Amino acid sequence: MLFTSYSFIFFLCILISLYYLIPKRLQWKFLLLGSFVFYFFSGWSNLLYILVTIISTYFTGLKIDDLNRKQNAYLKENKGQITKEERKLYKEKIKAKQWKLLLICLIFNLGILAVVKYTNFAIANINSVLSMFRMTELSFVNLILPMGISFYTFKTMGYIIDVYRGKYEPERNIGKLALFVSFFPQLIQGPISRYDDLSKSLYQEHSFDSQTFSYGFQRVLWGYFKKLVVADRIVAAVLTITRNPDIYDGVYVFVGMVFYAIQLYADFTGGIDITIGVAQMLGIEVKENFIRPYFSKSIVEYWRRWHITMGTWFRDYIFYPLSVCKPMLNLSKASRNRFGDKIGKRVPVYLATMMVWFTTGIWHGSSWNFIVWGLLNGVVILISQELEPLYAKFHQKVKIGDTFGFRLFRVIRTFLLMSSLRILDCYRDVGISFKMFFTMFTKPDIRVLFDGSLLKLGLDASDYVVLIIGVIVLLTFSLIQRKGSVREMLSYNSAVLRYSIYIILFFSVLIFGAYGIGFDSNQFIYNQF
Repeated sequence: MLFTSYSFIFFLCILISLYYLIPKRLQWKFLLLGSFVFYFFSGWSNLLYILVTIISTYFTGLKIDDLNRKQNAYLKENKGQITKEERKLYKEKIKAKQWKLLLICLIFNLGILAVVKYTNFAIANINSVLSMFRMTELSFVNLILPMGISFYTFKTMGYIIDVYRGKYEPERNIGKLALFVSFFPQLIQGPISRYDDLSKSLYQEHSFDSQTFSYGFQRVLWGYFKKLVVADRIVAAVLTITRNPDIYDGVYVFVGMVFYAIQLYADFTGGIDITIGVAQMLGIEVKENFIRPYFSKSIVEYWRRWHITMGTWFRDYIFYPLSVCKPMLNLSKASRNRFGDKIGKRVPVYLATMMVWFTTGIWHGSSWNFIVWGLLNGVVILISQELEPLYAKFHQKVKIGDTFGFRLFRVIRTFLLMSSLRILDCYRDVGISFKMFFTMFTKPDIRVLFDGSLLKLGLDASDYVVLIIGVIVLLTFSLIQRKGSVREMLSYNSAVLRYSIYIILFFSVLIFGAYGIGFDSNQFIYNQF
């Protein structure tokens, strides 16, 4: 049930109507039922996967908490009767049991994700080795990837790690935990919410509030505009270029990577807008996942603004634990002794950073192009960090750091750098991606930009006009958002102006949306994750 399908719109209208009509104490239970119904339509077998994750996480959380309670009771009863050393040993014993429980839960649930998502990738690589020795190759496994499994698995694993760390007590109502994991707007493409953030409003009783509902509806409408008017229109040109590398090279590759950057932004942020808007219509707060990423002046800043919840998840649950774990500290100490403090102190940071980016890459897809893409992001970030002292010296001598021209240069540079890295995503093959990248420099025939060749990519002149206007609208709204929420700004203006904008936006989606046959719009890019 895609966000852009008739069935979803019908489902949403029925759900929201009943949500505000039923007794408020039943609202969260009704949302749980609605979320399961939503997920059921992706396949009943997929529902089994998410139920297994919910149940295993729920009981692991309870067991970890029970050990905490047991520890507190024991220490209270024996206060003053055991030595400080005995107290320490007892705590370590309890912590070891909790660690084992956490490890089992992580291995089990991440194992499910690994099996369904990466089994055939592993088989393909094993077969590559076997073919070199002319040995019998393995057969591929027919596994269905459950919708949103990466998102809900990361949500639950973040939850259980936080329970283990004592950040909050586990949810003792399995229905409420199930709602946190399966909350339907987030199943398709996130964001990856934290339990302590989402639960603040997820289980509350909500009365209908016209302003909140209106804000949510506006956000949904804005998401449909991005997705249907911009992303689903420009995708035709992107696919024409990337699926025919023998025909479209050189400047076409540049056009393709820029078009894909526009498509990805409009597609992903459009989906997130719909998610946040639907949640807001229900009175539920979901954290922002994008903050004008294409205005970033560096790759580090870009990743602080793009898919924020994913970045913070990797930072909190992989980077920090890995960089301060005992083996890493021992390696750092050995490196300091052998190579000096300057290099030794960098070892944990470098290794943890590259591990994060390897994981980020393979999380995006079970193929080498995503792994290489992730590692290249890590390499560029580390290089830029190492060059910071040189940048500082340059700016001390050349006073251009605060000029508009230099800031604009940095924004364009970051955009082109990130777009270049995404060529690996466009072509989905490492060798072809690098080959096509270099043709931009070896075959710089810019005449194709002006001789009508772009009209042969599946888009006609009217499509380009709609796209140009759509991109200008996106850019304009992004610039305005630097000063605050556009929706709040509109709320202070006259009703005539507000509703005129809403009506124009609504009919723009209806008239200029690039609909598929029977309103079967293109699947959201991040739905595959």
